Amino acid sequence: MEGNTRIVIIGPGDVAYYYEELLGMDREALIREIRGIAETLVKSHVELVLLPDKGISFEIAKAYKEMGGTRVIGTVPFQDKTFGIEHLKPYMNATLDVNGQERKIFDDFIDTGTWYEQDMLIGLFGDAILYLGTSLGSMGELSYAYYIYKLIGGKKKSINIRGKDIHPAIKAGANFTTIIYEPFVKEKLSIETSTYIGKIGGKLKYSKNKEMLAKEIEKLKTN
Repeated sequence: MEGNTRIVIIGPGDVAYYYEELLGMDREALIREIRGIAETLVKSHVELVLLPDKGISFEIAKAYKEMGGTRVIGTVPFQDKTFGIEHLKPYMNATLDVNGQERKIFDDFIDTGTWYEQDMLIGLFGDAILYLGTSLGSMGELSYAYYIYKLIGGKKKSINIRGKDIHPAIKAGANFTTIIYEPFVKEKLSIETSTYIGKIGGKLKYSKNKEMLAKEIEKLKTN
């Protein structure tokens, strides 16, 4: 695989509601899962891509950096005039105390343009998506990523466009994969959704725990 492997992490923003109330996880179990995922991502030597906002993705990015993770990239719609980005700035500028040293969580940012472009493109800025729960936002980001992947893969008649023509930071390639972390979902994706993903050349994997997640990432890196 060309360049450093990047994992886009997407998932619910309302952590207490989704994981504790909806899934019924207690706080300690959730923290163990977050740290287990972060540890796996660090040991797998991957870079992370995520929206700098509250939610499960940000919590994992924090733990990843605390454990020595190397690079976190934020996707930000800097040009948006409809909703703006003021609510993102505290997360964009967040720091951690790691062994007595202040460390930024985000090392760099990708300008996604507007919020509409952000939602449609975020999943494509990595080699794979790590899917951490089915909220309205994460479901939309996953669906739109594969719809655009269909277009840049030449699967729609009369459309001939490459990912780099849409945005220079798009990285999704021939082995574009979504890894669904099973402890964070009640059900697998519908047969209709999974079939469509396979039809356009996307790959869908399920991981029951951090050990299986590590194996899926290793497969991704060696393809």
